[in-house]
Amino acid sequence: MSGILSLMSEVQCYDKLREKRWNCQGPQCPRCDSNNLWVIAKATEDDPNQKYGCDDCGRHFNDLTGTIFQHSKIPLKSWMCCLHLMGLNVSNRQIAKELNISEKTAQSMTDKLRTQVTENSPDVRLSGEVELDEVYVVAGHKGHPETLKKRAVVVVGED
Repeated sequence: MSGILSLMSEVQCYDKLREKRWNCQGPQCPRCDSNNLWVIAKATEDDPNQKYGCDDCGRHFNDLTGTIFQHSKIPLKSWMCCLHLMGLNVSNRQIAKELNISEKTAQSMTDKLRTQVTENSPDVRLSGEVELDEVYVVAGHKGHPETLKKRAVVVVGED
């Protein structure tokens, strides 16, 4: 195997997912948020997806439960590589080529990742004086080019 997929193993990807998902407090039940868990199946080289059981609600779940990776036939390391390539502003066509998947699959993956990033982004609230650079928008300004040349300084009210 060559290319970007050879740079990391599936085990490393699951380790990184657990680190990011569970933070310092360890795994939590997706149903009741309990930390009172037991390990059903420890992660191995062959199956790095660790399985858990909740003592409080009785639910069984794994590292992928409740994520966009749940029920995906694409390996987790392909998802991680796709996210990395998106960060480098690589086209879907090139992502498909790098990951050895169809362009339709690459499009679907990038759409799901973009949606998740957007939905899970923290709300940003600006306050005080905020300075913006010019933005050149041609549509709707025909015959009024002076409106494009103004520099905007916006004062946002503090709460």
